[in-house]
Amino acid sequence: MAAVGVLALQGSFNEHIAALARLGVKGMEIRKPEQLQNVTSLIIPGGESTTMAKLAEFHNLFPALREFVKMGKPVWGTCAGLIFLADKAIGQKTGGQELVGGLDCTVHRNFFGSQIQSFEADLPVPELACKEGGPETFRGVFIRAPAVLEIGPGVDVLAECPVPSTNVLYSSSAVQIQEENSVPEEKVIVAIKQGNLLGTAFHPELTADTRWHSYFLKMASEAGEGTSSRSVVPAGGVDLSYDGKPRIDLPIFQ
Repeated sequence: MAAVGVLALQGSFNEHIAALARLGVKGMEIRKPEQLQNVTSLIIPGGESTTMAKLAEFHNLFPALREFVKMGKPVWGTCAGLIFLADKAIGQKTGGQELVGGLDCTVHRNFFGSQIQSFEADLPVPELACKEGGPETFRGVFIRAPAVLEIGPGVDVLAECPVPSTNVLYSSSAVQIQEENSVPEEKVIVAIKQGNLLGTAFHPELTADTRWHSYFLKMASEAGEGTSSRSVVPAGGVDLSYDGKPRIDLPIFQ
């Protein structure tokens, strides 16, 4: 069985590894470029994106991460990980930060505001519910979260979140939504998929609901079918389908 790599520079990598363990899959901490050779899929966790980028640059991880994505291997980015995978990011600190890229989208780094503006919301997730069963909604945990502002033609939207009319969405030649009370409530994209790349602006690893992890594991298995004997298979043939029973081993939101 191939382990799932989890980028372990900073952020919620332990929580992702624990969620994988609840599904019977081993998560392998990735800190060096050569360690990527031992995994066939990767999760880039949430955290402080600028700090993660500086650490990734220090360890010379960006070339290896970009090559991993270019090879078509499944990669899932949550929160800061979504920013990493985006082709373009706005709202960055002075000087910006290096990106891995691969997802044809533009993200706003701190769209929902500062740490004290973090929140939870029930998100309609028809694709997830169809594939994994369970409720039609998913409890999204947004912590100083980004959002997807624009997507390319090959990107599928998996979840959206309503935003107040006072939020500044974006301003470009294609999109002009400014901070005016007259602007009606909009929805912003918070989960996308493009090929073998998955991105969520929220933190599924901080909930008892493992359906996003199961969804990604199935993406990884499908990508590995017929191409490698090391595709991701749950230990002991664990059924990844949703059974409605939360499995708790770390402090999480319910």
